[in-house]
Amino acid sequence: MTIRSILLSAFLAVGLLPAVVLTALSFTRTQAAMRAEIEQSLSTQAAAAASDLDKQVFERLQNAVTWAHLEVMQDLHVGDIDKRLSAFLSEMKLRYGGVYVDLHAIDAQHRIVASSRAAAIGQTLTLAPAWQLAELPGDLVTVEAPRRLDDGTEVLTMRLPIASQFTDGDLGQLVLVIDWAQAARELDAGAREQRAVAVVDRDGRIVAVSQNLRARVAAGVTRVGQDWLAARRSIATERDGAPLGAGKVIVSAVAAPGHGPFGGFGWTTLVLESSDAALAPVRRMALSFLGLLAFAAAGIVVLAFAVSGRIARPIVALTDYVRSFMRKQQPVPPPPASGEVGELTRAFTQMVDDLDASRQTLVRASQLAAIGEFAAMMAHEIRTPLGILRSSAQMLERDAGVSGESRELIGFIDTETQRLNRLVTNLLDRARVREPQRSPENLDALVGRCLAMLGAQAARQGVTIEQIPALDPVADVDAEQMTQVLLNLLLNALHILPQGGRIRVTVGGDADTATIEVADNGPGIAAADRQRLFEPFVYRREGGLGLGLAIVKQIVNAHGGEIVVDAADLGGASFRIRLPRRAAP
Repeated sequence: MTIRSILLSAFLAVGLLPAVVLTALSFTRTQAAMRAEIEQSLSTQAAAAASDLDKQVFERLQNAVTWAHLEVMQDLHVGDIDKRLSAFLSEMKLRYGGVYVDLHAIDAQHRIVASSRAAAIGQTLTLAPAWQLAELPGDLVTVEAPRRLDDGTEVLTMRLPIASQFTDGDLGQLVLVIDWAQAARELDAGAREQRAVAVVDRDGRIVAVSQNLRARVAAGVTRVGQDWLAARRSIATERDGAPLGAGKVIVSAVAAPGHGPFGGFGWTTLVLESSDAALAPVRRMALSFLGLLAFAAAGIVVLAFAVSGRIARPIVALTDYVRSFMRKQQPVPPPPASGEVGELTRAFTQMVDDLDASRQTLVRASQLAAIGEFAAMMAHEIRTPLGILRSSAQMLERDAGVSGESRELIGFIDTETQRLNRLVTNLLDRARVREPQRSPENLDALVGRCLAMLGAQAARQGVTIEQIPALDPVADVDAEQMTQVLLNLLLNALHILPQGGRIRVTVGGDADTATIEVADNGPGIAAADRQRLFEPFVYRREGGLGLGLAIVKQIVNAHGGEIVVDAADLGGASFRIRLPRRAAP
């Protein structure tokens, strides 16, 4: 499998999976929001319809109570057909514009004494059993169940007693025959093609319905089950629509709240809508989301091809670069790249450079190890004959027969053997650097001691040495080894500087790192020579062994620091040492 196919598969997985998840999540959230909106709409409409119907019923009840207490109702005392009362009832019927089918005043024998319809006067009215009782302050109104007249008119009858102002009994009753179909038509305002409204009583009997349910009522549907009334416990529910509708419906059931002092009859208003019609926007939204997902998938595929190719090209170039390096075993120009691949290329190039530096360090370490072995062998092989020579010279010096000139020569032999022994010891010490014994030291004080030791030599050469102290000069170092480092750097500078030269030693750093810089105004060091300057046996002045700077670097590295050489602002060379202030545990 090529890297491009891997990248393409990864892009498709990373791109399509979130798109599918986000689309599904968006659809689910939107569907839930739309469904909640539909349910809330049904519930709001049901509450409004219930309130409107209760308001209408309360107005009719209020009319009945008001009219029953009017002085004109006392005309029933006449006991005969009362024209004044009939005129009043006719006027009220006319004033309310068809709300009332008939308004009657009947006596105790249920004979119509006065009526808004003259032809009804004198007839005996048949009263139906009480269906509902409405308690208003001081009055009790009896309500008969809705019924259909011979001419097809749906009516709701209310009646209440007419109290006599002259006797303790009742004169008769005021009967209001209400056009219930007109009240039901108020339900049509909230109905639509797929949404219907119905009002049922406590027993599930249908009280009123909107236009789109009247055909079912006419076909004999007069009740609903009690399970319909149980829906009042929730905002809206989905259920089987029978007997009011076909298939699944979403229904909201709201109990009639009453109006003013009228507590209501306990009716329930049902607003139901076909689930298919209600959720049609959700299905259209689902198709929209699927189309959006397909469009996004196509875009992701195109983008994945483009991006994978763009990413694969620099990676392939980097692979070729690595293979070329492995074949040639030497640095080659890296391919141009940017972004993360560029960072990877630079990291690999840095790794190659670090490996090369590590190789050089290993070479230097091997050379130093060889020097150590050589020095140890020389110390063993040279010290033995030197000891014999010195012992022999000392024995000859004690001989009384040796002349003064010979004794002087013997003294030369003794002193020179001592010097040779010191040289061997010094060579051995230079080749082997012990582990530093670090403790808090004042670097300014160390520099000061070194300058004091070399002060006389600097004065003889006419070289000026300047020390710039630090605000915080304390660091954990091996004082003896750091003295050796400073002396090596200062002696190198003194050996190369002419009369009137200048050396500057600066101590500084920050909270974590201490720095020591030894700079001069000498001829400097060429950039090409700076890399090899710290290798053993590399020297630039006559008489040097090329071990001093190698030992300096070894000591600094043993302290966990680094030393670099660069051009100094004085014009010569600058050796900058960076050391951690605190020893690692």
